[in-house]
Amino acid sequence: MSSSPSPSIESTVSLYIEGMSCASCVGRVQRAIEAVPGVVKAHVNLATEKADLTFSGVPDIEAVRVAIEKSGYHPVEHQVDLVIEGMSCASCVGRVERALAAVPGVVTANVNLASQRAQATVLQGVDTRLLQAAIKKAGYEAKEIGLDSATEDTLALRQAQEMNALGRSLWFAIIFTLPVFLMEMGSHFVPAIHHFLAESVGSTLNWHIQFVLTSLVLFGPGLRFFKAGIPALLRGAPDMNSLVVVGTSAAFAFSMVATFIPSVLPVGSVHVYYEAAAVIVTLILLGRYLEARAKGQTSQAIRRLISLQVKTARVDRDGVVSEVAIADVRIGDLIHVRPGEQIPVDGQVSQGSSFVDESMISGEPIPVQKSVGDEVTGATVNQEGALVLQATRIGSDTVLAQIIRMVEQAQGAKLPIQAMVDRITMWFVPAVIAAAMLTFIVWLVFGPAPALTLALVNAVAVLIIACPCAMGLATPTSIMVGTGRASQLGILFRKGEALQLLKDASVVAVDKTGTLTLGRPQLTDFFLAPGFQREPVLAAVAAVENKSEHPIARAIVQAAQQEGVILPEPEGFNSITGHGVYASVNGVPVQIGADRYMTSLGLDPSIFAEQASVLGDQGKTPLYAAINGQLAAMIAVADPLKDSTAPAIVALHKQGLKVVMITGDNRRTALAIAKQLGIDDVVAEVMPAGKVEAVRSLKQQYGRLAYVGDGINDAPALAEADIGIAIGTGTDIAIEAADVVLMSGELSGVANAIAVSKATIANIRQNLFWAFAYNAALIPVAAGVLYPAYGILLSPVFAAGAMALSSVFVVTNALRLKRFQVAT
Repeated sequence: MSSSPSPSIESTVSLYIEGMSCASCVGRVQRAIEAVPGVVKAHVNLATEKADLTFSGVPDIEAVRVAIEKSGYHPVEHQVDLVIEGMSCASCVGRVERALAAVPGVVTANVNLASQRAQATVLQGVDTRLLQAAIKKAGYEAKEIGLDSATEDTLALRQAQEMNALGRSLWFAIIFTLPVFLMEMGSHFVPAIHHFLAESVGSTLNWHIQFVLTSLVLFGPGLRFFKAGIPALLRGAPDMNSLVVVGTSAAFAFSMVATFIPSVLPVGSVHVYYEAAAVIVTLILLGRYLEARAKGQTSQAIRRLISLQVKTARVDRDGVVSEVAIADVRIGDLIHVRPGEQIPVDGQVSQGSSFVDESMISGEPIPVQKSVGDEVTGATVNQEGALVLQATRIGSDTVLAQIIRMVEQAQGAKLPIQAMVDRITMWFVPAVIAAAMLTFIVWLVFGPAPALTLALVNAVAVLIIACPCAMGLATPTSIMVGTGRASQLGILFRKGEALQLLKDASVVAVDKTGTLTLGRPQLTDFFLAPGFQREPVLAAVAAVENKSEHPIARAIVQAAQQEGVILPEPEGFNSITGHGVYASVNGVPVQIGADRYMTSLGLDPSIFAEQASVLGDQGKTPLYAAINGQLAAMIAVADPLKDSTAPAIVALHKQGLKVVMITGDNRRTALAIAKQLGIDDVVAEVMPAGKVEAVRSLKQQYGRLAYVGDGINDAPALAEADIGIAIGTGTDIAIEAADVVLMSGELSGVANAIAVSKATIANIRQNLFWAFAYNAALIPVAAGVLYPAYGILLSPVFAAGAMALSSVFVVTNALRLKRFQVAT
């Protein structure tokens, strides 16, 4: 019998790309990448300048690089420095160089035997751990230099360099454009300037001066548009730069003809438009500069997270505490943390007690007490006490590293709403060029005199006013800022689609244990019979329960220990199935169990009837304790509700959502808790395997459903829900199955996540409305549709200003999400 072929393994790679300026560029790069054999899926993001690729089988990065360059763009390269251990001769150098060169995405590799270092030029976005693995496979050890912040520093440096270059170009353009503008437009509006120029310079010299100054602007700072726009035109794939090039070149060329060979132009059409060409370039550079500044702010959330990474740690090795680089910390190392210091890596407290500020991770402002055995998270801040902790997670496995990865993935996501934009932008630039040509022909054939001049001016205005940038930036900038702000609130969108889906949720289903409750039993009630005192009774009960491993027993013992009660050693411990336990404490018999156990001992538990009724309404089951033949106390142990649960339910109701509790508890207990919290519906006595069916049923009943859980048994339900929301304090399996992670561990994060979703999608819609409305309204105006009725024409200069401000508006509007505040 032949076996079926095994499915090919999919792998993902991210690359950064230079030269994209609008949505058309994005579509062009994406189509070029998708045409590469082996590429299953490609997603290109204009705001992050990044392409996320999914390959079937071994990634062919070189083929992708060639495809990107053929489409007119350039994958960003950066240098990776590695320290190599184990090289001893030139043969070793050759072996390491060949191993590095064989890694997909490595452009060049140079190994130095004397310094024991390797320098590799790598496509930015390629996982540098592949280089280390290749070297290890060749028989050597490698460690990256400056691993902690290299990528972010490179990105920040590149953004700063781009902004500085744009700033210099802008000032150069302003200096040479201003005289051209004053010489041409000033003479139209200010008679004194007109007379001065006519008498001192004359029109011929005036036009010659304008020609020289405009040439400096076009082929100085404006050269960037020609370098990108002309190759795109020649490939038959025009972009935003192509529109600027065609528009400014048309105005400049017409003006040159009017200046140097005016006799070839029809009578009455000899005019120059140097100021239009120069001002267009200057205004678009201004827009690009403002846009670059704003785009730099959209990635502040990631930079803030990366800045939290600690550079060094004080490690205890062989009894000597020394400061080592964070990359040298190993799992199991003992790390000393002084008051006020950041905790370097994730770990478990082995000595000391302190309060830790976890606000940078969870968004919760109140410090959390930590003592021996408690888990602590890297990048959080130790407060007053000194701590010694054992490292449990380091490097890319820490919570902070995982958060950074989740935020980056969410920021690079393409929402369903983007699909429509992609379809439109694919044809936008060619359609604009066609509209400009049609405008030119219509005005030339049907326009009043001077028809050629009016045809040129209006065609240029159409080319210049069109703004595909605004459409390309509308969605990704909002996603970047929205998810970044969410991360500051302790909300991580693992999957970008959840950002759009969450706003339409109509019901929130919540697991009880660990989500509504603390997830661990606690002693909640302790009622004493007349004649008994709390401490000796608690000591006797806890002493007996200390011999049991039952969670209820553990809760009672823990409560006694927290109160500082000394536990005596019991004798003759025994358990009676279905009833309770008993032992002798200091020679006095102690029995603990249900009411029926007390009745069998001849004791009447009805003296606690009123309190027992209250406990029953709260979903708690009481236990009784008898000491020396007398009923001494009634005890309740329960998994208490979190303080934030009730306000969170109220917040969800205010958002118009139904709240349903899914639990394995008996129905009476579940209904009692639901009544206490105001929960709308209860699905009780559900086994872990039945949660998925419960979710399906609720989806049919209510519509789009968000499920909130924290345990391993919640993972299938999280995956089945339309939006799975994991409590960040829960298990890794639950987090992996979820779409959204609440780092605070509080249910209140659900309402906040929904509010962020609504605000972000509303912001995207505002941006898209502006982008489409702007183009739909102003392109016809630029073409001159208002001229027959109102005599209104749009100057190319105003068109350039409007286009420059359009993309700036979109990015600035997205930045408003940074000020998003949750309702209190």
